[in-house]
Amino acid sequence: MATRTKKKVEETEAAEEKAPRKATRPAAKKKTAAKAKKTAARRRTKKGDDDTLPTVEADADDEATPRGKGPHYLVVVESPAKAKTIKKYLGSGYTVKASVGHVKDLPKSKMGVDVEHDFQPEYEVIKGKEKVLNELKKMAKSADKVFLATDPDREGEAIAWHIKEELAHPDAMRVTFNEITKKAVQEAISQPRELNQDNYDSQQTRRILDRLVGYQISPLLWQKIRRGLSAGRVQSVAVRLVVEREEAIKAFVPEEYWTLDALLEGPSGPPPFKAKLSKVDGKKVELKDRATTEGLVSELQTADFVVAKVDRRERRRNAPAPFITSKLQQEAANRLSFTAKKTMTLAQKLYEGVPLGEEGQTALITYMRTDSTRLSDDAVKQVREFIDGRYGRDFLPDEPVVYRTRKSAQDAHEAIRPTSLEYPPERVRPFFEAMDELDMFRLYELIWNRFVACQMKPAVYDQTSADISAGRATFRASGSTLKFAGYLAVYGAGLTPEEEAEKEKAKAAGDDSADGADAVGELPVINEGDTLALQKLLHEQHFTQPPPRFSEATLVKELEERGIGRPSTYAAILSTIQDKKYVEKIEGRFRPTDLGQMTNEMLVKHFPHELDVTFTATMEEKLDQISEGGASWKAVLHDFYGPFKETLEKAKAEMRDVKREEIKTDIACEKCGNPFVIKFGKMGHFLACSNYPDCKNTKDFKRDAEGKIVIVEEETTDEKCEKCGKPMVIKRGRFGRFMACSGYPDCKTSKPISIGVGCPECKQGYLTERRSGRGKIFFGCNRYPDCKFAAWDRPLAEQCPQCQSPYLLQKFSKRDGAYIACPNKECGYRREVVEQGGVPGTPEASSAA
Repeated sequence: MATRTKKKVEETEAAEEKAPRKATRPAAKKKTAAKAKKTAARRRTKKGDDDTLPTVEADADDEATPRGKGPHYLVVVESPAKAKTIKKYLGSGYTVKASVGHVKDLPKSKMGVDVEHDFQPEYEVIKGKEKVLNELKKMAKSADKVFLATDPDREGEAIAWHIKEELAHPDAMRVTFNEITKKAVQEAISQPRELNQDNYDSQQTRRILDRLVGYQISPLLWQKIRRGLSAGRVQSVAVRLVVEREEAIKAFVPEEYWTLDALLEGPSGPPPFKAKLSKVDGKKVELKDRATTEGLVSELQTADFVVAKVDRRERRRNAPAPFITSKLQQEAANRLSFTAKKTMTLAQKLYEGVPLGEEGQTALITYMRTDSTRLSDDAVKQVREFIDGRYGRDFLPDEPVVYRTRKSAQDAHEAIRPTSLEYPPERVRPFFEAMDELDMFRLYELIWNRFVACQMKPAVYDQTSADISAGRATFRASGSTLKFAGYLAVYGAGLTPEEEAEKEKAKAAGDDSADGADAVGELPVINEGDTLALQKLLHEQHFTQPPPRFSEATLVKELEERGIGRPSTYAAILSTIQDKKYVEKIEGRFRPTDLGQMTNEMLVKHFPHELDVTFTATMEEKLDQISEGGASWKAVLHDFYGPFKETLEKAKAEMRDVKREEIKTDIACEKCGNPFVIKFGKMGHFLACSNYPDCKNTKDFKRDAEGKIVIVEEETTDEKCEKCGKPMVIKRGRFGRFMACSGYPDCKTSKPISIGVGCPECKQGYLTERRSGRGKIFFGCNRYPDCKFAAWDRPLAEQCPQCQSPYLLQKFSKRDGAYIACPNKECGYRREVVEQGGVPGTPEASSAA
């Protein structure tokens, strides 16, 4: 964005370099150049030319031009990393400073919303941000203009609004850019705008709504259940989804069904191929029991297997759309095993910029909070040129591929993509390795590959399907081979969440081709009328499975499809419901805790409207309407608060007081003879002696199939208490299982439980199972804090056969299941876990005839 003045300066300097040099006057050149620069500065600040901004390149550490020596501009962003990246694209007349996030918020000590006066918010400077604000105010006083360059979303608009209020500068303007590149930053600076009142009102409404709900329902939960709980307009609905899925799993009744496959050989001989029974008497088959299945097997033993129909066709698999926030979180969970929070943290750093050697701080991706699949014309042009050069014309569609954006999308920003194709993964990988940030590199590579793939031709398969008649039965065989890789050359063959969903829908609708759509391997050459040789009939018993528990990816997908929350909120929602112990993640799947189930039950009963999924989605639509200028934020709040206030008052009077609730039982305390009562505590429901505090006896319990209480006896050990000599027992506490003296409360001796592995680091202690503050199980040394060894995977007391590591790790992945590996990455030893007979999940019966 060079100005005419800058061009004249360059021409002057070029002319001087061509002129004869005079050895006796070495200072003349400097004086002439300085005079030219001074003239350029005067012209830039001349009346009527205030909007012409300096664009002289400057190093990231350059200070602003001193007052009186040219125009001086202050640019305010959120993070220091973003400030460093932006600085190198602006002139020496700019100072770029970071607010380090929000500077003002509603007070923590009270609700901070005056409901009697149109919900007027009471903002205050966040504790600890006074120093940052004072520095910004000092900089603003000497600045001709202030540019508020916070993130280009509603939250960024709110941050900019509060900074403007505090700085009180007469010429403070808003600038936004979807990517932190030289072109985007300089164009934004040259075209500043006023702050967007509608965007600010929308964000403020969300904040007030969350405060009205959270600060009035949460104290009720503290009073009725226990302190420290929180309720949220969105987070509580997410917990409800997890709880309802768990209830569906518990209520699920498995149904028996059988499958029947034929192992056949074509006219040309081996190898044999498998065909699946699809119809009997021309109707879709349902084998419900062993007797029916074995009767059909007997009938087919003597039948002729003849090819009735062969269908050969090309099948195209289209490239997926470029990433939006939710799809990025889902794919990062599926392909990289990242949590939503980790994905967004790493994406934020990629957006703000990472150091790339001599090139300095460089932003690598566009803004990562978006629900639009739109791509700029420049980006599409660049990637098409890249595909043509890297993969060849055969991989490039004749026209750019355009993807539809969902109706509910805000479409404020482009899809997530690399800022420049000058930084392919192989070029930047050494810089990530030097920073020890390989996970950030893996995420960048995923974003890069998805972007390149989205503008490539579809993959093409040669697919063959054959219907094979055998008496009154029809079998189907399918096979496919990859004919043209298309976008798979970049993105790999794994199914995306969208493709998985389409496949499940097709199967549910009874589409026989759904299973064969992703079949691999060729069928032998067979033609209609060919007689096939039956090698074996394989029949196997199965049971229908309950709906799966949510993973990070599937819960984000569910929230997105139901319109709950926004892309920018998913990571926070998933973190909050785990931090509050409403759900726990076991082997990558969410399960509600006893506390989560209890809290959800109370909230759904007393706040059915606010906890309704449809209501939450409708409120998101109203927030969008405010942002678009189609609704009044005060009217939305009034419509919500009237009914909510009535519901709240009713709940205060009618909600069960679980904290003080004691449900009597007919089970007697073995210590004093008084009956046990059911109480609710930090670890959920438990049995406590009704003679408390004189008798402090407690028991864990569970309910049998008929709902009767069954006491879970304490697990005893052979170990004796070192203080009183009584047996040690296993107890469960806030941070997991531990050993305690059976003489409690007279003797309060306790110690962690060994998992049978000595500490490999200090060689003195032993490893124990522990639980982190967020509820995740890990394994650490019992001598902590003297020894800080810790591992997320369970160590096994087994020496590595390759490198002699004193222990191995029991690991689990969604792709490979359970396996055992050496902790030494350079070793690479790994083996599968051999399942033993009777392990749940193995087929109950299978046979071959």
